[in-house]
Amino acid sequence: MVSTGTEETVCRLVREYSDMLLHLACTRLSCVSDAEDAVQEVFLRLLTAPVSFRDAGHEKAWLIRATLHRASDIRRQAEKRNLPLEEAAQREAPEPETELLRAVQALPEKYSAVIHLHYYEGYSIREIGKLLGLPAATVGTRLARGRDRLRSMLKEEIE
Repeated sequence: MVSTGTEETVCRLVREYSDMLLHLACTRLSCVSDAEDAVQEVFLRLLTAPVSFRDAGHEKAWLIRATLHRASDIRRQAEKRNLPLEEAAQREAPEPETELLRAVQALPEKYSAVIHLHYYEGYSIREIGKLLGLPAATVGTRLARGRDRLRSMLKEEIE
């Protein structure tokens, strides 16, 4: 059993996973500062409400799921707000985006999450299934459907 809540443990987790979690949150959010907030809130949750993990794999899976959930919450909250034009123009733009990354971000979360974990983080279908608590067949289906949607989105932009 790996227990969290101690500063030492959370510092280790931040060192090991913060970059990956930030990249993952950026695929769901259009603003880098919002992605940073999502990741920070996940780590803050570990400090305030300690979680026990079975092993390092469970620890990593929990961090990925918690980050995806928090990023989705932030995205939903942002969609409900109507920002004045001046404020919207001043929002921080994400790191240099490619057409493909923008298309991945535009996909529904169930597709963008598996595409990001597979292509950007290098996880296998089986590993993604374990991380997200899904059968490998479901991950494979979401990956295929996500690629199909990406293909059609990119094809539309070209035409």
